[in-house]
Amino acid sequence: MTPARTDLSDFTRALAARLPGSWSSDYERHARYEDQFPRTEQLWDNGHVAHIVSQYVLTHDAILHGPEGHRLFVADRPHHPDQFVVAPLEPVEAGIKPHHFVGVEEPHGIAVPNDPARAAARIAQRVLPRYERALEAVLDNAATQPDPPHRPAPPQVAHVLTLTLYNDGALGAPYDSVPEQARTTLFTCGFQYHPHQAALLLSAEYSENGRALRVQAAARLLTAKGIGVNLRHVAPTTTAALPPASPQAARAPRR
Repeated sequence: MTPARTDLSDFTRALAARLPGSWSSDYERHARYEDQFPRTEQLWDNGHVAHIVSQYVLTHDAILHGPEGHRLFVADRPHHPDQFVVAPLEPVEAGIKPHHFVGVEEPHGIAVPNDPARAAARIAQRVLPRYERALEAVLDNAATQPDPPHRPAPPQVAHVLTLTLYNDGALGAPYDSVPEQARTTLFTCGFQYHPHQAALLLSAEYSENGRALRVQAAARLLTAKGIGVNLRHVAPTTTAALPPASPQAARAPRR
């Protein structure tokens, strides 16, 4: 356990008095390891400060409260008795949701010397500008996109094609279940009619990548025609397997 820094409280009060604007210090001592979580879980840092709070038991820490809701976390830097670490905390304004942080460059903290004047200068130069840019971006996201960007449901379609992956590796559908508007597209993408199975099948002899590309092309073309495409695996069966589909050219049944 890292020994308590008895001067942390004095340091943060002196630091608050030297930061630009009006700042106050909220010092807290932790009786148990779990007591640090409510503060450290709000840390807005992607560097060594996040590493410190996740790897070390902090017997105390402090939060600096500044103008416009700005908050800075301050703690000892383990193994460096002449330094502290300072990092921003995430905004807690009403309406801030997880998706508002997406795409925002996360600010990070720094180590500062055990000298309030020098520490305040470094924070003002290196921490606050990044923090303010990130905070502005999050608040802008909250104003322009208050709700998460949920994916829309698919449009209703008049026809649906269900492709089945069979146990022998063939992929296709019984011919009579294929919408008439989809048959030409399937032929174009490499599906073949097998009269002895009464099915349109994509041969199992295609490579895995080749099959995937043909299925993707068919789905894209059919979707553009307003035909939905499902993919299912056939239920296990103990009956004799049908002969595997071959890549030999086959003709569509005459109508």
